[in-house]
This record gives sequence, structure tokens and C-alpha cells, in this order.
Amino acid sequence: MWGWHEVGVGVLERVSPNTRLKPDGRKVIVHIATSADGYIARPDGDLEWLTSRPAPKGFYGMNAFMRSVDTKLLGRKTYEVSLRMGAKFDSHSRSIVFSRHPPPDAPSGVEFVNDAIGPFVSRLRAQPGKDIWLMGGGDIIASFLDAQAIDEFVISVVPVFIGDGIPLIARRHRHAPLELHSIDRFEDGVVQLHYRVQKQR
Repeated sequence: MWGWHEVGVGVLERVSPNTRLKPDGRKVIVHIATSADGYIARPDGDLEWLTSRPAPKGFYGMNAFMRSVDTKLLGRKTYEVSLRMGAKFDSHSRSIVFSRHPPPDAPSGVEFVNDAIGPFVSRLRAQPGKDIWLMGGGDIIASFLDAQAIDEFVISVVPVFIGDGIPLIARRHRHAPLELHSIDRFEDGVVQLHYRVQKQR
């Protein structure tokens, strides 16, 4: 039997009996690829150095990861780049775009928000569901990290230097200690680093 779960003041969401709150809460995870010199794209946003690589079976664990999440968070630039690359946003999964200037018409399944990150993520964690994928880009990852709103990083380091580009995290003065959880190495030279973010008091 379906039930109802409060997702905000005066807002209810219909919840399947198969959907449960995770006992330790939903995690916000950055799952992303970088060049060996720490960039997620060239200065103009070009990703040819990444997309032209033949991917191994399982796509570096991405297929399994996608089954573990049901919500995507991304900045406006990443959203627009994703559209240009042919990404599909629909009502099958929840996509939330942080933008100061939301468009008048958004496709089904895409929400535009301009909320403070900390309170927004606290409300999101409290809702039933799977983990949450923070896709990027570098500015929004930096803002989430500074708000202590990221639980884990999964960084696939591609064996190529691109010399210049958009950094994984926008450069600011910060200290954010990480705990190494695991390392996976793939035959094509990609190394995947799985970190947990240590919470600071």
C-alpha cells in the first residue's frame, strides 16, 4: 500500500512501500572523472580527452553506481553541457539544478532551485530514497564541500595531462581532510579513488 511522506512544510510526496529511509541517511556522493593534472574539462568545457576513450565493461563501475542513486544535483553550466551532449532528463529520476536564474520552462523531472545548500541538503537527506549524485561542476562542488554537504568522492583519474582547464574544485582557501576508502585500477590505466570526507567540527 502506498503512503505519504512529508518533504517540506506543507508538501507531501507519495511513497512506495518499497522505498525506505536508509538507516544511516542518504549520502551525497561526487562521482566524477578528472585528468591526471586534476581538471574535469578543458577551459572551453571540451571533454574529448575523456569521451573518446573506449570504456571497459561496466563503465568503471558507473552502471552499478547509477543503480545506487535516484537523485542528481548539478550546476547550471553542467546541466547545459549535459543537454548539448545528449543527456536525457525525465521524470524517471529526480534532477535538481542549482541556478540563480531558472528558465521559465524546465523539462519534466528537472527542478531549479536557489536555496542555501546546507538546509536544502538536510531536507533532501531526510527524504526516503537512494543516495544522491552531485555531478558538478567545480563551482558547485566547491560550494557543497565548504557547506560540509558532501559525504564521499569517487574520482576516476584518467591517464592524460591536458595542461589547463576547469579544476575539480573551484580554488578557494580551505582545508578538507579525506579518508581513503578504496582504490580500483583498470586495464586502460584509469585509477579510481574512493574517499570519505571527514566531517569537521
